Amino acid sequence: MIDTQIRNPQSTIRNPIVVALDVDSANQALSLVERLRGAAGMFKVGKQLFTAAGPDIVRKIIAMGERVFLDLKFHDIPNTVAMAGVEAARLGVSVFNVHAMGGSKMMRAVKEAVTEMAERERIARPLILGVTVLTSHTQDSLKEVGIERKVEDEVVDLARLCEASGINGVVASPLEIAPIRSAIKNSGFVILTPGVRPAGAALNDQSRVMAPAEAIRAGANFLVIGRPITGANDPVAAARKIFEEIKQAGGV
Repeated sequence: MIDTQIRNPQSTIRNPIVVALDVDSANQALSLVERLRGAAGMFKVGKQLFTAAGPDIVRKIIAMGERVFLDLKFHDIPNTVAMAGVEAARLGVSVFNVHAMGGSKMMRAVKEAVTEMAERERIARPLILGVTVLTSHTQDSLKEVGIERKVEDEVVDLARLCEASGINGVVASPLEIAPIRSAIKNSGFVILTPGVRPAGAALNDQSRVMAPAEAIRAGANFLVIGRPITGANDPVAAARKIFEEIKQAGGV
């Protein structure tokens, strides 16, 4: 499990690639994990797989010796999110996230509840990250929901709120990595970045993207990559190629 006190999470996970298991069955997910063991640093279990296979899929991946990022983006009243976070920690995940738009009271509640439970039950506390603005959003789509500020300004302000609330970092698009690093001087503040696409890969439903090595150089700690790996003819070769590009760029 990740030590939440370390200054650089990559000192524990040298491979920053988080493979998104966006599939619809436990068998598909476990097959990908088995194939990609050693080629990925962590595996993401999101809404599709968690809804299809339940919490047992998380337990099975962890039982294989792998780390899990539970990507359920908790967003509710503070007590509900706090209790959901406690159960995520009990599952043994290394990272889980909440929506930063839930506010400081919600984020403090989940941080305090998870920390207290982890100390009481003597288990490692996972990293807790706040989702800022989804990578599918554009300036126009933010305006649709009443947010008039620039995307970058909204992301940076939410990142500041996450830091002030005591959680470990954020989920943010690669285009906002540098502004977040400029605004937040804490070197231990974690940035997990979706919207990472190798050169030539389809954008699919992502709008704000960047190449893997470029994202690491900008200051990302973890990169969530799905279809460019899981949809490749040879997922292991695709993951290793991305990792080599990151290494050559001085990212690990």
